[in-house]
Amino acid sequence: MSTDEDVAREDAARRAWQNLRVLLHERGDYRREVTEALGMSFFRIKALRRIAKGPIALRDLAELLLTDRPYTSLVVDDLATRGLVERTPNPADRRSKLVTLTEAGAEVVAEAERILGSPPPIVYELPPEDLAALDRIVARMVEDS
Repeated sequence: MSTDEDVAREDAARRAWQNLRVLLHERGDYRREVTEALGMSFFRIKALRRIAKGPIALRDLAELLLTDRPYTSLVVDDLATRGLVERTPNPADRRSKLVTLTEAGAEVVAEAERILGSPPPIVYELPPEDLAALDRIVARMVEDS
């Protein structure tokens, strides 16, 4: 049986989560800005950001992006046409290719990270003690997951 304290804690958790969702998905959603600035879909930007972490096989990229291989192949072809990635032989499996970032691709990823990594203006308006508390709380949540 739930106590009043348990109910209050659950209500507070739901409110906090809802507020975080609003902050991140409504006030801090820079997807439109990044797609307009870079002239490509957010999915392509997402793929580039993953490829930037290191060479990756197409099948692994498709799995990480939660899409099918044919669509991932089309996206990679487009990125290659733009000069942002290249396909190279996979030394571990001659039947597959690795997708790697080019220098131009790295520049695009850096710009995407700059845009996407910018906090919403309201975060800068927090008093220092609130910002420190928010940083501590979110860091703890990230560490625990």
